[in-house]
Amino acid sequence: MPATISFPVVTPGGPRTARVVHERRGAGRPLVLLHGIGHHWQAWQPVLDILAVDRDVIAVDLPGFGASETLPDGIPYDVDGVIPVLGALFEALGVERPDVAGNSLGGLLALELGRAGLVRSVTALAPARFWTEAERRYAFGVLSAMRAGARALPPPVVAWLARGAAGRAALTGTIYARPGRRSPAAVVAETRALREAPGFRATLAAGSTGLFTHDIPDIPVTIAWGTRDRVLPRRQGVRAKRVIPGARLVRLPGCGHVPMNDDPALVARVILDGSG
Repeated sequence: MPATISFPVVTPGGPRTARVVHERRGAGRPLVLLHGIGHHWQAWQPVLDILAVDRDVIAVDLPGFGASETLPDGIPYDVDGVIPVLGALFEALGVERPDVAGNSLGGLLALELGRAGLVRSVTALAPARFWTEAERRYAFGVLSAMRAGARALPPPVVAWLARGAAGRAALTGTIYARPGRRSPAAVVAETRALREAPGFRATLAAGSTGLFTHDIPDIPVTIAWGTRDRVLPRRQGVRAKRVIPGARLVRLPGCGHVPMNDDPALVARVILDGSG
């Protein structure tokens, strides 16, 4: 069952308390999982039990998403604001330099954690900020449209749509190549998470400028991209490889932007191989 952890963070107004919901399973070397914008820790459910066979797996609701509280006042939803909070979270969880895997926004945060020396290895699935400006505008338009749709549809309509494969495709086909594999309950829950995420707008605004331009030479880095990603085209993976020459670039055949659902066994293997 998910748990809530409270821990101190530094803000411009002094010490405050952050509260983060997480799911923890398994035993072994710690592995932290970070979801994308508007999602929640349950995005990782298809791979959790596979990973937990060998690892102490911690799937996190990022602040302002899922069931986690918003960031304390004074902490922005940009990289400079979120990375220290995640570092404090690791300390509170009792994990020192865990392996980390992230998807989309979570992939960017995983790379930034690697650059900051806070993790042992990074696996980034379709990470943000390797786009051109045109690609960024397109992706932000897609994400904003998904959010608007989630907010416009009454919950009973969402539940009705989620009962059928066509409805699940209409609700989640942008991010999954195989949306029919999602259960109705999962689709209802993630649509609610997207609709209600208080950190969505500020996080999207924080990502409107800047690219990831730093090499991470000292730890293992894996960049993986689905061949059917409809949000961030897979050519962005080639750019990521240029920025981080030592990274392992992996193709995920038949997978969409959130590949954990489309091919759980492959994604779990990529993560485990990337973290050693």
